[in-house]
Amino acid sequence: MDTLGIKKVSKHYGNFTAVDRVSFQVPQGVIYGLLGPNGAGKTSLIRIINSITMADEGEILFCGETLGREHQAKIGYLPEERGLYKKMSVQDQLEYLGQLKGLDAKTVRTRIAEWYAILNMDEWGNKKIEDLSKGMQQKVQFVATVLHEPQLLILDEPFSGLDPVNTNLLKQEIRRLRAEGTTILFSTHRMEQVEEICERIALINKGSLVLEGPIADIKQRYKDFLFEFIFAGDHRPDFSDETIHPSSREQGIVLQLESLEQANTRMRQWMDEGYVIHEFREILPSINDIFIKIVTTEA
Repeated sequence: MDTLGIKKVSKHYGNFTAVDRVSFQVPQGVIYGLLGPNGAGKTSLIRIINSITMADEGEILFCGETLGREHQAKIGYLPEERGLYKKMSVQDQLEYLGQLKGLDAKTVRTRIAEWYAILNMDEWGNKKIEDLSKGMQQKVQFVATVLHEPQLLILDEPFSGLDPVNTNLLKQEIRRLRAEGTTILFSTHRMEQVEEICERIALINKGSLVLEGPIADIKQRYKDFLFEFIFAGDHRPDFSDETIHPSSREQGIVLQLESLEQANTRMRQWMDEGYVIHEFREILPSINDIFIKIVTTEA
């Protein structure tokens, strides 16, 4: 089942179209990347999903039902901007936000204590938000987002302000939530993070959906048939008549060929001629490369 369905959704601000008939589905229990350059329409779409604003056209489905007020308690939203009350203590802040999501006082305190232990926040309860670093505030805001155990978790730049240790800790918890069945919509400008934790992506540019699908399939779709061969020592074939691309290894060469079959044929030919090949691999484009290529072409 799809947790979230976006069907021909549009949003206009005067004569400007922020979201233009966008459609895609987010399956249950996946980490789904929502990507796009600045001003592409991601934030407008996220606000519609959270019922902060309404779509001018189209429909949002939550677990097969038209999105309504009753579904908001099943959604957790971590915005890019911090929305914490600076003068409140961490404990009071989390208790207040947890009860706003419908939790009773006992349950919310139990869950806060559990998250304190998970994210190494045991000593933070009495600290005021204004006394915390940006990274510490981000961890508090993450806890506030997941306290009510939402079915759909929307994370907009969730690692903002975090050091590498806490970034890894939060990634670990995001994966755990996914493994327990939570569907996660993940928006970021950091393409390496997308490759690391997302299974599917949607790329929006100028308000329109320009790319969607599993990351592995997208890489295959946009590959350039680049192949890296690593030879033993300096005994290598003559490549003077071919264009050689930079290799990641000193004894390697990268060729752009027509197909994997052609690469295999060349490798067998060289081995028959006595050349020793230690490694061979196809080089697939990164999501960052694909992002730049598509957005540049659209521009």
